[in-house]
Amino acid sequence: MKPLAILAMLVAAPVLAHHGWSEYDDSRPLKLEGTIEDSGYEHPHGFIRLKTDQRSWIVILAPPTRMQNRGLEKDMLAPGKRAAVYGYANRNKPEELRAERITTGEKTTELR
Repeated sequence: MKPLAILAMLVAAPVLAHHGWSEYDDSRPLKLEGTIEDSGYEHPHGFIRLKTDQRSWIVILAPPTRMQNRGLEKDMLAPGKRAAVYGYANRNKPEELRAERITTGEKTTELR
């Protein structure tokens, strides 16, 4: 395979994995509070699995570089920590939420 074709495939892969924000219903914001069960501080977006009183949610966060630049370090998203998120549910995946902001401990971080 030619080097240019390999480069094109590598560049296209992250774009295909990226979420379209139109998937989320911004007409009905939600605020969730719970315990972090799992987390990922990875590209294209970080995430947490948040266990609330009702159920578990997959919460889509910002890219790691943005989170780090705004003071939200990886260890602040460790399993077992409490968190509150404000964001929008996915229209097609009822267990998924795109977070606009997250509060862990005493720190609130704007993600968008």
